[in-house]
Amino acid sequence: MSEATRARDAIREKALALGFDGAHFTHASLPAEIGDRLTLFLDENRHGDMDWLDARKEQRASPDALWPAATSAIVLTMNYGPDTDPMTALEDKSAGVISVYARNRDYHDLIKKRLKQLGRWLGETYDSELKVFVDTAPLMEKPLAAQAGAGWQGKHTNLVSRDFGSWLFLGAILTTLELPPDPREEDHCGSCSNCLDICPTNAFPAPYQLDARRCISYLTIEHKGPIPHALRAGIGNRIYGCDDCLAVCPWNKFASTAREAKLRGRDDLKSPPLSDLAALDDGAFRKLFSGSPIKRTGRDRFVRNVAIAIGNSGDHALTGAVQNLLRDESAIVRGAAIWAIAQLTDEETFSTLRTAHAHEEADADVLAEWAQAHQTTEMDVGAR
Repeated sequence: MSEATRARDAIREKALALGFDGAHFTHASLPAEIGDRLTLFLDENRHGDMDWLDARKEQRASPDALWPAATSAIVLTMNYGPDTDPMTALEDKSAGVISVYARNRDYHDLIKKRLKQLGRWLGETYDSELKVFVDTAPLMEKPLAAQAGAGWQGKHTNLVSRDFGSWLFLGAILTTLELPPDPREEDHCGSCSNCLDICPTNAFPAPYQLDARRCISYLTIEHKGPIPHALRAGIGNRIYGCDDCLAVCPWNKFASTAREAKLRGRDDLKSPPLSDLAALDDGAFRKLFSGSPIKRTGRDRFVRNVAIAIGNSGDHALTGAVQNLLRDESAIVRGAAIWAIAQLTDEETFSTLRTAHAHEEADADVLAEWAQAHQTTEMDVGAR
């Protein structure tokens, strides 16, 4: 066994001891076709508001463009498979659904702490330079993880593992240490199209392609303005992210047997009442989501999502909760509240509210919500 192979095995053993579920190795470079795919995605504006994807696209295309001195990449995986089927949470329309990954501590902090521990050990044990990455630098972790054999990018564009299904956090270490690469994993999706068929907003133009502008995760987390009317009904009661395409992956059956109980989500975030969430001011929001990735989205976008969910709930008892948002300081909250009330009230009641509130409004988008509400529209789901 070569010294490089012994080093790789020792690093893997250390990573598992630190709590990672997998450590995989590859060259610190990606083929040109990965960068070409990114360019096409950006040229078609499928990234929406995520301008940071375009800002450093040359570095993002391959790890060696980000750090030319790197020779090897170590991809670390951590399973966050849920205790129960997350799809069942969609049934209670008066409660909000938060993506499984966001029901615990911020995964950036969770992974980075262990990555830094591994990196510190690596630097002390072997003569090499290294850099640690957790979804905060222009590094395409999913193609790199697929190349390293951690899994394959499924038709939903997320990483799928034979051991953990679609429930994986990713982290990476780039190093100048020469390490033997692991074999690439084959694509095992076959003819399955569960993840494409389940998408409520038809965010996949084709297998292995995503239009983020239609993705509920993008709309509820990254998108800064009003959510497009044509996509609101499809959001349902999802108030932060969407797990549908992940949850229906048949490979998840292995995640349930391999998962340890180290990443259990907070019970209070499994089915939080929409009425309580609609009442959150900035201070209460920050307190509730302290240490959570949800905090980074901010109170206004989050309560906008809650208002949309209330509009989709069909629960007329929630009308009062969303009516209180008509004078909210945030325009995107007021606009979403108008839409929600229009879904829950008759035309006469809505007209009375419009008379009482619209004359006070100065924001053009919110005025447009008052004007458009109660017009008959159909959800634009696109061609399947």
